[in-house]
Amino acid sequence: MTDHTAPSPVAAADENQLIAERREKLAAIRKAGVAFPNDFKPTHHAADLQRQYGALANEELEPQNVQVAIGGRLMLKRIMGKASFGTVQDASGRIQLFVTKDGVGEATYDAFKHWDLGDILGAVGTLFKTKTGELSVRVHTVRLLTKSLRPLPDKFHGMTDQEQKYRQRYVDLITDEQARARFVARSRAVSSIRTFMVEHGFLEVETPMLHPIPGGANAKPFVTHHNALDQEMFLRIAPELYLKRLVVGGFDRVFEINRNFRNEGISVRHNPEFTMMEFYAAYWNHHDLMDFTEAVLRHAARAASGSASLSYAGKPVDLDKPFARLSVRDSLIVHAGLVGEEADDAELLRAKLKALGEEAPAHWKLPELQFGLFEAAVEEKLWQPTFIIDYPVEVSPLARASDSNPAITERFELFITGREYANGFSELNDAEDQAARFQAQVANKDAGDEEAMYYDADFIRALEYGMPPTGGCGIGIDRLMMLLTDSPSIRDVILFPALRREG
Repeated sequence: MTDHTAPSPVAAADENQLIAERREKLAAIRKAGVAFPNDFKPTHHAADLQRQYGALANEELEPQNVQVAIGGRLMLKRIMGKASFGTVQDASGRIQLFVTKDGVGEATYDAFKHWDLGDILGAVGTLFKTKTGELSVRVHTVRLLTKSLRPLPDKFHGMTDQEQKYRQRYVDLITDEQARARFVARSRAVSSIRTFMVEHGFLEVETPMLHPIPGGANAKPFVTHHNALDQEMFLRIAPELYLKRLVVGGFDRVFEINRNFRNEGISVRHNPEFTMMEFYAAYWNHHDLMDFTEAVLRHAARAASGSASLSYAGKPVDLDKPFARLSVRDSLIVHAGLVGEEADDAELLRAKLKALGEEAPAHWKLPELQFGLFEAAVEEKLWQPTFIIDYPVEVSPLARASDSNPAITERFELFITGREYANGFSELNDAEDQAARFQAQVANKDAGDEEAMYYDADFIRALEYGMPPTGGCGIGIDRLMMLLTDSPSIRDVILFPALRREG
């Protein structure tokens, strides 16, 4: 018996030689007729067949004479004289083919023996169970639909280079079942979020990706140029200001799931192109938003993994329990070792930041120092879901100030596993206040802050028409998918992450 279950490991063989051999096979196929036929139609998927017939004994299965047509990639092959086995993989899973000389004819059987792992086949046959109990297709006809010119990675080790997995995601998806499952889970979670939003009265909308003025977040934008308009444009850093224009226009509940772009660093938590959901609801405040955000995350978790009780990096994360709520100031006492009024001592906070090696610009006042120390010393400790609330006005240029304490805003950020997952607030709908805050941001930009916001005169004009009391929130979809799939890097949950150019 000859075992052709795996190609020689590429590391130990001349890959160029293997490719050359496959090209020779393709040349012969071209000479004989149509090399890439496009008339095969699968009638079944492997996983559906496994679910429907996998538990039946062969004595029950064969009398049913179940005829199937399967299309998929050849992943395993065992040649045994006049009968051979092959395993094909389609989008749903794998199923075994039983190919015999008597069943498909001598010419086709001889061709099958020379087909390579990675080739895409179309097979028609009858379901049966082998003596070992494996659901299989007794093949009547089999065709080569696509010739694979490059060998797949060694089946026992797959792609071991993590960067290569990101660069060649198509190979990663072929060879790594966990990678495929991760992106299926992502799709299910996003679809469930979309359905959940619509069921709760939200209208899905699409707003511009190219902005004449970047806004909606403190971030450095990508800059481009529109030739026909002869003007500078920016890839959007957030859809916020357009979505709030729609609330002004009378759409009381709107949401958008789409890309944002920020010209900043790349890390396990940051990709310059990332997916966010932002939603806005008239007559909601930040408390309504926090309750709803909890519900959205629980719903997504159950859709992706079947449970809201998760494990991340070997530690439990419970999305079932009510999320904790803690002010920025109080978080310094609970998690940064400060006692009572120490949280209000600006010089002490400045010294703490310096001891941690963090910058504390001279113009920072107490609120910014509190927030700076929170980011430096507290954020990473928030493992279980925690809403941080009562953010200073100085670091929340779009949020509504509290009526009871004008120094803080009705804003929250949600932290889980030491990372931010959502940011929301009661929206600022006072046009004059918003204009003053934009002016303060412009002053910061003039002082050298590249992430400070621009002055958006049209948005001010929209607010002057009147926006009802409104709450808005943004949820980071990629980071949420990291949590739901227990993935250590944002690149693991983005199909084609940003990478430095090869070579």
